[in-house]
Amino acid sequence: MNEALWIAKTGLDAQQTRMSVVSNNLANVNTNGYKKGRAVFEDLIYQTIRQPGAQATQEAQLPSGLMLGTGVRTVATEKLFTQGGFAQTENSLDIAIEGRGFFQILMPNGELGYTRDGSFQLNANGEVVMSNGYAVQPGLVVPENALTVTVGKDGTVTAQLPDQVDPVQLGNIQLADFVNPAGLQPVGENIYLETAASGAAQQANPGQNGVGSVIQGALETSNVNMAEELVNMIETQRAYEVNSKAIAAADGMLQFVNNNLAR
Repeated sequence: MNEALWIAKTGLDAQQTRMSVVSNNLANVNTNGYKKGRAVFEDLIYQTIRQPGAQATQEAQLPSGLMLGTGVRTVATEKLFTQGGFAQTENSLDIAIEGRGFFQILMPNGELGYTRDGSFQLNANGEVVMSNGYAVQPGLVVPENALTVTVGKDGTVTAQLPDQVDPVQLGNIQLADFVNPAGLQPVGENIYLETAASGAAQQANPGQNGVGSVIQGALETSNVNMAEELVNMIETQRAYEVNSKAIAAADGMLQFVNNNLAR
């Protein structure tokens, strides 16, 4: 009987984890470039009482075995890198990625971070940075007297300066791609870090080598589907309730046995 209690307890833990993932998705429904997560579960080790295929008699074989499961556990929280929607902002420094790829960001510790959040701004030195101040790589500096800044689909950045007919090229926005984006490590601030599971970053200009193009004056919105997450939340709540009832039922059976033994 104690086995049922522990099995149901693992179910409670698993559904609590799933609820945390769903809550995080809903909390970031308006976060630029956010990619929704999902909890992945696996069943725990089984107790084999009778092995399938064992000899029941000298001539007969067991067609199925007797194996008792010991519950469930959360094995991963996977990020789903499907394309989010686009919100038109008409801001020249708002850039969205259409397709695969990540913007490269210089972290304070000197490492490269990667993001889908293209809501860029200028700092006091004219450098193009994220809203948290981290600079885009390769670095871009916009002249103080620039009238307009244009970003092409191939990542070419140009500026129109006063008293000049032809625009001046400031540089290029390069994107990074990974064999397994789901293996990236999210660290907050809309930034991911490279890991052994993601593979090494592969830099390319937008629109080349399978990397997506960039769109100026737009931002990629979260790929969270609120209706889907609300359904997931209801499913999780009901599963949690069922596991709670399993614990209550096992407790009632133990109480029945104890009452009978006390007589």
